[in-house]
Amino acid sequence: MRYVYRPRSPAFEGSKPYAHPLRSRAGDVVTAYRPHDHRWHKGLQMTASHLSGENFWGGGSYVRERQAYVDLPNVGTMRHEEFTGPGRERLSWHTQAGEHWVDEVRELTVRDVEEGSWALDFSTAMTNVRGEVLRFGSPTTHGRPMAGYSGLFWRGPRSFTGGTVIAEGGRGGPEMMGRAAGWLAYAGWHDEVDRASTLLFMAAPGTIWFVRTTPFAAVNPSLAFSEEVELAAGATWSHRYRVVVGNGFWDRERLEDYVRGHPFDLPELPEPSEPSEPEGP
Repeated sequence: MRYVYRPRSPAFEGSKPYAHPLRSRAGDVVTAYRPHDHRWHKGLQMTASHLSGENFWGGGSYVRERQAYVDLPNVGTMRHEEFTGPGRERLSWHTQAGEHWVDEVRELTVRDVEEGSWALDFSTAMTNVRGEVLRFGSPTTHGRPMAGYSGLFWRGPRSFTGGTVIAEGGRGGPEMMGRAAGWLAYAGWHDEVDRASTLLFMAAPGTIWFVRTTPFAAVNPSLAFSEEVELAAGATWSHRYRVVVGNGFWDRERLEDYVRGHPFDLPELPEPSEPSEPEGP
């Protein structure tokens, strides 16, 4: 994998760090970068589509009153500040007007490297430094049904369109849009080579998923699918995810075996913490 922490992106695309390409152990690329239909989709990246009127996703914002996406002067940036250890990064989120709203500590760890797969653990702790409450939402919280994307977002290769979705509890298919599960997998075929790859996304129990197989492949364990989440001034909201990249087409049995053999123990979906008390006078 390659992690780009200081991208050169047009302002309208919501400049932020991203991981691309991600490759399978067989060498196949399993991410898409800047596709013509949504140029702000870049591999695997942390996003926030609706945050108190600002857009840290890129592109237009869905406006309830107009029932449409509208290009607004509200596209913010996530800036790399420094690395504080191996894979541990400090970032700051700024609105298009230049206001500093969020401090983030992010950690990426590669683990469980095996002959036919590898895993990326992605953790984030977002602290509200705006001085007033922040509200995380999505196009769905602003009036567009089944468009609850916000948070860690994966855009798959063009050839993965129409791929296979398998989820926890015997469920699967594009019907997982807006449903809760602790894990969800997406399998697709590559062009040019006679191979498939499978991506397994693991998150906290109760996570609500944004997932599409058409018109493009995308998976997002949503931060705020259908209800806004408030983050109080000074409070921190932490999340952790695991993305497993596997060679070939993994069926349900193999996925369930992997989940059992590689436990990803997490509490229930974390709520934002209370603000910490200041030290001293």
